[in-house]
Amino acid sequence: MKSLLRILFAILLPPVGVLLTVGFGGAFWLNILLTLLGYFPGVLHAVWVIARRARP
Repeated sequence: MKSLLRILFAILLPPVGVLLTVGFGGAFWLNILLTLLGYFPGVLHAVWVIARRARP
């Protein structure tokens, strides 16, 4: 359920989804940069980070 909520945040506001997953790390700042360069790259990166961290 948490991953689903994070994916929803990743689609609406990509940096928030990454922030909830990894905190204020390098992935968060990279996601902000990607989102500023284009919304779609930010969403892709956010979903990738969340999916990578959701593995058991």
